[in-house]
Amino acid sequence: MHNKVFARSLAVALSAFFVLSVGVGLSSLNAQAQAPDVYKVGILTDMSGPYSAMGGPGSLVAAKMALEDCLKAECKGMKIELLSADHQNKADIGASKAREWLDRDKVDAIADLTNSSVALAVQRLIRDKGGIAMYSGPATTVLTNAECAANGFHWMFDTYSQAAGAAAALTRMGEKSWYFVTVDYAFGQSLEKDAGNVVKSLGGSVVGSVRHPLNASDLSSFLLQAQSSKAQVIGLANGGQDTVNAIKQARSFGVGSKNQRLAALLVFLSDVHALGLNDAHGLVYTDGFYWDFDNDTRQFSKRFEALDKGSKPTMVHAGVYSSVYHYLKAAAATKSHDWKVVSQKMREIPIQDAVMRNASIRPDGRVIHDMYLYQVKTPAESKAPWDYLKLLSTIPAQQAFKPMDGSCSLTPLAIKH
Repeated sequence: MHNKVFARSLAVALSAFFVLSVGVGLSSLNAQAQAPDVYKVGILTDMSGPYSAMGGPGSLVAAKMALEDCLKAECKGMKIELLSADHQNKADIGASKAREWLDRDKVDAIADLTNSSVALAVQRLIRDKGGIAMYSGPATTVLTNAECAANGFHWMFDTYSQAAGAAAALTRMGEKSWYFVTVDYAFGQSLEKDAGNVVKSLGGSVVGSVRHPLNASDLSSFLLQAQSSKAQVIGLANGGQDTVNAIKQARSFGVGSKNQRLAALLVFLSDVHALGLNDAHGLVYTDGFYWDFDNDTRQFSKRFEALDKGSKPTMVHAGVYSSVYHYLKAAAATKSHDWKVVSQKMREIPIQDAVMRNASIRPDGRVIHDMYLYQVKTPAESKAPWDYLKLLSTIPAQQAFKPMDGSCSLTPLAIKH
């Protein structure tokens, strides 16, 4: 009898415990369901290497500004997290971090991706795994040609936009024989190729080229080889610290003086600042953003400068801000984490912000917008800190970037075939 009573009591207790456990479980699930949905954006950039001044920590500052601006407007009430990592300019490290973000951390979008080799590795990854990538730091046009992706967007500049500006302008001025000093990886090779094609299309010639390793401290032998070519223009097909080193060493050796011109095909405001006007003055180059362009860019840059230890933003920083803001607006409009849904919305809504002018997204993922041809001022022309550039001309969006040619499977030309 006592055993039956004990068994009955135990059954009642277990039943009550089971009900309580289910209740707690349901409450936990309900709490999770009611918790704010988190959108995650990762900034994958060069934090300490040769491209850290044009991207790096400043790209994280720009992304934070985009997040703050969207939360005040279109993204009000959303929960957004920002992650960052240093890819060290190595494609395997960049791809590994991107895979970790997508698989483990459920990151929705990745931005900056300075370094073309890293960008191409990530582009191939997102084609297979999903997610969204927005490239404002790399320059290779392959991202929107043979390696294009429905979820990859090339935001700011590329090798063609740089070649279409400075190389075309100088060749039209009669400086038609060129020799290239090129950084030896995908970015430099693409920049040399596009600039060389522009030169040849305008009746000029490429008399030779030499290639140097990334982040080379001594470029003297390469520069002297270029000087001995007797070409009218020595084109620097490199970027970041490599460009700064090349210009400084060229000035000290007299390379590019007298009957030769030194033309840097990819220059950033951070490079001009590092060089100083004594070394940089007279350089002509193409840029997608300059802090002193109009009232909107000045206000944006003043905010950036206060957050980034007194530095003005480069076009990479401007591109990170614009791309992250545009992604967040699309995510807010769709309330979705599905990359297909958000990517489509990014293509539909207009790009409107403080840094881009006449911008839109083509089928191949290329964001076209106005570009600008600038010349670096002399020390006497500069009237204030960071007053470095004078505008020579505006290159309209439709002319600034390489036309679609069918090499991207997403374009109407490719679809017809």
